[in-house]
Amino acid sequence: ISMKSILITGGAGLVGSVLTKGLKDKFNIRILDIKKVDGVDSYNGDISNIDSIMPAFEGIDTVVHLAGDRRVYGDWDSILNNNIIGLYNIYEATRLSGVKRVVFASSQHATGGFYDVEPYSFINDGKYEKLPTDYKPLDETCRIRPDSFYGASKSFGESMSSYYSDFHNISTINIRIGWVISDDDPTFSPASLNLWLSHRDIVQIIDLSINAPEEIKYDTFYATSDNYWKIWSIEKAKRILKYKPFDGAGSEFVARETRDADK
Repeated sequence: ISMKSILITGGAGLVGSVLTKGLKDKFNIRILDIKKVDGVDSYNGDISNIDSIMPAFEGIDTVVHLAGDRRVYGDWDSILNNNIIGLYNIYEATRLSGVKRVVFASSQHATGGFYDVEPYSFINDGKYEKLPTDYKPLDETCRIRPDSFYGASKSFGESMSSYYSDFHNISTINIRIGWVISDDDPTFSPASLNLWLSHRDIVQIIDLSINAPEEIKYDTFYATSDNYWKIWSIEKAKRILKYKPFDGAGSEFVARETRDADK
């Protein structure tokens, strides 16, 4: 059986680099980014310009769409060009090229407004002693509640992928990614303990999404590691995608002054 050909948009970034390394033995990997990546099939293009990206989609089975402005508080113009127009261009290029599936890197920021709502704010702020013993993590049935233009652009992406699924037969799996950290160490804050998605676990859940049954035409999943403190439930990903996290953050954090982290 020949290996599937996968296009990773934004493949030069942290998550793209982790996925390329973790998936290169399972799939034919191609990268689309504004930066050239050495040692892998790499295309240069700007997702806000569809003509510049079309060649990268030829012969691709699945698109893993990571590209965009990943700054949670990015300015509107950049979010508009990269995360809204850019996302539309990705789906149009997918449709025009006959690609059958997109795995969309959504984000917990699509529902991040809940971080300010009790009891979830207690987890976010590290006030664990205030947490009710019977609290339940939120699942994918909760309302869209963005905490930023970035979060709103991710919920827009989930909506756009629903449209392309229904009217253009493109299967989409939206993964609401927690927090992939450059050094893979989540022990520095309450937010990172709750949101951590380890390098091994993001590779696993993207692999499972690429290979998910064709019947899944559209679905959305939260993705973190199996952390002790949880605002977001990962039970649906475990049940439907057969996700089995390798890792989990502990219950205690040590605050640090400076930190190289990618959220």
